[in-house]
Amino acid sequence: MNADEERQFREFVAARSRSLLHTAYLLTGDWEQGRDLLQTALASTARRWSQLRDRQQPEIYVRRAIYHAHVDRFRLLSWGRETVTDTLPDQPSAQVADWANTVVQRQDIMAALRRLPKRQRAVIVLRYFEDRPDTEIAAILGVAQGTVRSQTHKALASLRTTLAEAGPSAASSSTASGRGVIV
Repeated sequence: MNADEERQFREFVAARSRSLLHTAYLLTGDWEQGRDLLQTALASTARRWSQLRDRQQPEIYVRRAIYHAHVDRFRLLSWGRETVTDTLPDQPSAQVADWANTVVQRQDIMAALRRLPKRQRAVIVLRYFEDRPDTEIAAILGVAQGTVRSQTHKALASLRTTLAEAGPSAASSSTASGRGVIV
């Protein structure tokens, strides 16, 4: 990679890494694993940066790399067995009690999202959390637009069932968070 290509890559990472990290988090359900996943995808992209045909659309390539790295990591038996934390919560604070219902709702939604198959989860994340159109989702995942629509339909049906079984706290969370499209 020459100096100009390195500058372009650094500018891309600076501009898009926050959005890419959110995607990685939603796919993994954990910020640390999401950061690792993004790091892996960006390292892969950096090695191939000079070979990218369309320098105007590197984000699709990186998102595809994130998705494939997530699937590859999930297949490893050791992936996801540990949860890293900075501190252990000895005493719950008063603020935790105020946010307890919100936390439970988010956990229910994240648990339901994690139960989805990888492709369905990726479609839901790209569609409803990143607001991407079918054509772009199909390009990122390397599938047909019809597959995107069918996977969306199946995922939404599964989420509705899972959240309905979880009880009213989970079902109300999708409307309380402003994401009423899931339930």
